[in-house]
Amino acid sequence: MRLFKFFRPVFRIAIRTLTIVVGITIALSVNPAPASAAGIQPIQLRSQPATALREPQNAGSQQLALRSPELVQGDSSNSFVTAAVDRVGPAVVRIDTERTVSRNLDPFLEDPFFGRFFGDDLRTQIPRQERLRGQGSGFVIDKTGIILTNAHVVDKADRVTVTLNDGRIFPGEVQGTDEVTDLAVVKINTKQVDLPVAALGDSDAVKVGDWAIAVGNPLGFDNTVTLGIVSTLKRSSAAVGIPDKRLDFIQTDAAINPGNSGGPLLNGRGEVIGINTAIRADAMGIGFAIPINKAKAIYAQLARGEQVSHPFLGIQMVALTPEIARENNTDPNASLIVPEVAGVLVMRVLPNTPAEKAGIRKGDVIVQIDSQTVITAEQLQNLVENSQIGQTLKLKVLRGSQSKMLAVQTAQLRDF
Repeated sequence: MRLFKFFRPVFRIAIRTLTIVVGITIALSVNPAPASAAGIQPIQLRSQPATALREPQNAGSQQLALRSPELVQGDSSNSFVTAAVDRVGPAVVRIDTERTVSRNLDPFLEDPFFGRFFGDDLRTQIPRQERLRGQGSGFVIDKTGIILTNAHVVDKADRVTVTLNDGRIFPGEVQGTDEVTDLAVVKINTKQVDLPVAALGDSDAVKVGDWAIAVGNPLGFDNTVTLGIVSTLKRSSAAVGIPDKRLDFIQTDAAINPGNSGGPLLNGRGEVIGINTAIRADAMGIGFAIPINKAKAIYAQLARGEQVSHPFLGIQMVALTPEIARENNTDPNASLIVPEVAGVLVMRVLPNTPAEKAGIRKGDVIVQIDSQTVITAEQLQNLVENSQIGQTLKLKVLRGSQSKMLAVQTAQLRDF
């Protein structure tokens, strides 16, 4: 009995303590503490291709963790874009050009009658020449001072000035240009100059949906970076609206503006996958870049001042399907009847070209080149482009109900 009286206060203290612990536990379950107070790390938003989106382990959370292919180490405020630009940005340059354009005076001003009334001094005050200035971008690909850019950036330039990312300025010399691919090589004197070099990637490995980072000097704003994705691949130059080129562009929604031309298009790892070259004035958020593998194949020739080979036949063509042919043949106003097959329809044969010499005619349908079936104009153009100057190609053409084999010897495009 005395023992019970002795432990009674101890029991009361134990019951009160248990009551307080249970109460705290219930309160925490109803009103959970903030993540930081509970020891839970907050979810960070990191950038990565859309295919890598995944839900966090906490199924109750509505946030998504967007991770980059190569997670940025250290400061979590840095992104893969920052890392990519830090890697290539120093190698991006601004290219300023000047060229002289001669102007003819209006014939009215040359008339002696004008001189009698207004005097000869007025005519002498009108400038006969004008200096035109342009601006674009480029990037260093070799420590010897080799810079890649667009041919149209340095077209007919009398003077080229290259400004490095750090502000150093050098005179540039155009080593070579190729209008067909819109590529050019400019060289600067790099004696005792340590140049940063851009890392070149593999444009054949690019996939739709990959990150695309455009770097350049648009509208005169130096060192500008825009971010988007690769919208599509192998967009033909004809579809873009520049049929005089022979290119399959990388299409991106990264903002590309005048002045971006010649600058690099990067992937998420900071490798150059393309050269920004074209925009569509009638479309928002669409830009185009030359695949870097195209530049890799010919830049050494341009640096040596050599002409790049571009075999051609000399025809204007369009893809033909049985449905299109059938619709044409049922039209009473059709100018010609074409075979109802899949192939490439010849719309025009240019004079004094290999096609004319081989006997190709308007209305012919080309269905094979060297036993390889062709059904699109782009496919035929690629086969010709990959041939050699002077190589004889065997074409199977359908002319009405007849099938003919014609031998065409390719020639250099610039020769015509």
